[in-house]
Amino acid sequence: MPFQVSPGVNVSEIDLSTVVPAVSTTEGAIAGVFKWGPAETRVLVDSEETLAARFGDPAPFANGDLLNTETFFTAANFLAYGNKLYVSRVVDSAARNAGSNNALLIKNDDSVVQLTDASDHFHARYAGTLGNSIRVSVCDSTSAFETALTGSLTISSGASTGTSSADESSKVSVGDLIEVSGVTLEVSAINEAGTGLTFAKPYTGVSDISVGTGVAKRKWRHSGLVRSAPGTSSYVSAQGGAGDEIHVVVEDEDGLITGTKGTILEVYEGVSRATDAKNEVGETNYWVDVIEARSQWIYAKGGANLAADGVAASISALSTTNPSYNSLDGGVESQDENNITLADVAAGYDLYKSAEDVDVSLILQGKAIGGTNKNGLANHLIDNVVDYRKDCVAFISPDKDDVVNNAGSEVDDTKTFRNGLTASSYAFMDNGYKYQYDKYSDKYRWIPLNGDIAGLAVRSDELRDAWFSPAGYNRGGIKNLVKLAYNPNKAQRDVLYQADINPIVTFPGQGTILFGDKTLLGKPSAFDRINVRRLFIILEKAISTASKFTLFEFNDGFTRSQFKNLVEPFLRDIQGRRGIQDFRVVCDETNNTGEVIDRNEFVGDIYIKPAKSINFIQLNFVAVRSGVEFSEIVGQF
Repeated sequence: MPFQVSPGVNVSEIDLSTVVPAVSTTEGAIAGVFKWGPAETRVLVDSEETLAARFGDPAPFANGDLLNTETFFTAANFLAYGNKLYVSRVVDSAARNAGSNNALLIKNDDSVVQLTDASDHFHARYAGTLGNSIRVSVCDSTSAFETALTGSLTISSGASTGTSSADESSKVSVGDLIEVSGVTLEVSAINEAGTGLTFAKPYTGVSDISVGTGVAKRKWRHSGLVRSAPGTSSYVSAQGGAGDEIHVVVEDEDGLITGTKGTILEVYEGVSRATDAKNEVGETNYWVDVIEARSQWIYAKGGANLAADGVAASISALSTTNPSYNSLDGGVESQDENNITLADVAAGYDLYKSAEDVDVSLILQGKAIGGTNKNGLANHLIDNVVDYRKDCVAFISPDKDDVVNNAGSEVDDTKTFRNGLTASSYAFMDNGYKYQYDKYSDKYRWIPLNGDIAGLAVRSDELRDAWFSPAGYNRGGIKNLVKLAYNPNKAQRDVLYQADINPIVTFPGQGTILFGDKTLLGKPSAFDRINVRRLFIILEKAISTASKFTLFEFNDGFTRSQFKNLVEPFLRDIQGRRGIQDFRVVCDETNNTGEVIDRNEFVGDIYIKPAKSINFIQLNFVAVRSGVEFSEIVGQF
């Protein structure tokens, strides 16, 4: 117990209840090209719907170009089996976020730049042409919300234009609504003199409109989305300021995002121009900060030419007569799936390189990338991610050209692809592509199978345990396919399996099955099977996590016994769940010698006999004569 210098009672609490924790084995990870979403960061998605909402669907652009079908559907196929996938979007330096004045590249929330152009108030949240469909409207005063027009207005029945006797250029903005004689018309253009208005749709009344001063009203086009005109917030009023509130509306102007032009994406009502403003619950109400924290579509910048920002006490009401309508432009993705470089995608996968930063178990290759060296991405995953971490498995498919429309050469070209890969027990290769339906474009597309195979590993975890093989009729069924690029026969399967390539086979009436469980180790070993590899990943991850609490303790008999008592129950549990046949834990003076102790080291040796999956079945049918006793011949063949 601790030393005491005077009589007393000291209470100590010692925790000896530590156990080996359960570790997760079902998180996947993928990097690649997407239409939308944050770039060069990790985002966890739980379903195909979330994937499409966050990173954009794979439907073609207006010009017919496809962006990311193979990457998107590899991720979506994995999510058909599991619900935890980290996604990293890849862009290059040519990508741009659409802007109200200048387009620039903002990769994610951690790389927001300070805007220097005073008129450059809005940017799309993410790089890509989808941002070009965004329009941001700001109403910052009572006058901007609604004003009476001072001149006469004449509109002929059936016409798309009207004439005004007064200069309305300072009172009407393109996008505003004109209300006159019970009719509401949207202004789509104003002539240079301000005496001619063009409307989005022609006036269809039975008679002409001709009204005098003060009868027609100009209204902010989104006035119906908010309760009232901008006013003064309670926070700014208490500080002696006035007229700080503004309304901001984000809409899908061209319909590229939602499919319907003018769809409202976000509404920010009564946010403040005061940089120090707070709402009723004490959170910031400064409009730029509110948009940065909450918007899924834009970033904003205050300052000149939009709103006179400042501290609450210095805010005064604005006298602006026009709302602003900011159509964003200049957004580009910069890359499509056929032109993306290995360096770009490798940088995306490097976000998963550190086991201390993110816990993942299954790395999806997606599409093979590498230019003339088409297995370059697979080797990057093996050499720089899974072999570096040593706690996850990379799932690899051959190049599309190796197996699609390559009749007669599929096996040879797939072997060539495999022969260029680094040998590793942390990698698992399948033999092809599947043909599946693309509901976003109403077409069928060829998609690599590595997302499905990683998904089978998740399904094996959920049905049994990670140390059960994901192959075979019980757990190896592939979902969502019409056909395989080729269906290997027995002779082809023999060649593939000898090269550590796991065949996927369609059996009539029994479905499409993963028919192998070899890793890419390339030599006979217990680790040449994925179930053993994943068993040891779990053992190593769980026991090493528990062992951290032994750091800085004394290397004595008590600590060593505590370590054994920690590990052995965990291994017995794994043994009871059929993961291992037998084990032994050695942690005593035999391996923790005086020299080891003097080096401040601690050694625990854990011996494991892993359970093995059945790959080959031999059935012997022996015919015997009637008078022969079975005991005489059993075991002789």
